[in-house]
Amino acid sequence: MPQPVIFDLFHTLLHGADDERDRVVGEMALVVGVEPAALVAAYHASWRDRLVRWDVEETVRVLAGRLGGAPTDEQVARAAGHRRALARRVLARPPATTLDVLDALRAAGHPLALISNATSETAEAWPDGPLARRFDVAVFSSDVGVAKPDPAIYHIAAERLGVAPAGCVYVGDGADGELAGAEAVGMTVLRTTELNDTDPSWTGQVITGLAELPALLGRPLSRPGP
Repeated sequence: MPQPVIFDLFHTLLHGADDERDRVVGEMALVVGVEPAALVAAYHASWRDRLVRWDVEETVRVLAGRLGGAPTDEQVARAAGHRRALARRVLARPPATTLDVLDALRAAGHPLALISNATSETAEAWPDGPLARRFDVAVFSSDVGVAKPDPAIYHIAAERLGVAPAGCVYVGDGADGELAGAEAVGMTVLRTTELNDTDPSWTGQVITGLAELPALLGRPLSRPGP
């Protein structure tokens, strides 16, 4: 069977839209009555809790409360709606080249999985985006309660594919220590720099674009050392 390929999401399959995220959080701040720059900073500082613990409404309530706000349920719902709309927009616009690569890999028989450190609104929006139908498995940190580089999240994806981690190729930009985490569980790791040069210290294999994958996966890849 062709090797299963596990992908990261943001800055690997599509742009992370970091500036747009900050703009939307600033707009959310006005809805809940707190200072925009302060809420943006609070969002950045609370990334781990948002990835594995809080849904979008809880995030709004907790962070606004920490900044002295006391939003009503209606304000929380409006702010959360802004964040959910952002997730839908971001997931709706993967590069056409990304979709072409995924289609080529599926046509060649490669099972495809996703592992994403992502908040709940991304997981909610995923099924309606153009990427979802191209994947056999999608694992989101907000759904499983663990985030990369925790070994557990890689094992969950491999188990759902029905394979051992050592049989998988992992492709990511390198955020959150994801490449070392994948290598630690035995996966063959490829760092991509196409959308973001996130982990330039990585000493393993590097590709400059996902378009290299179909040909690369047609020949043996080097394995991580002992």
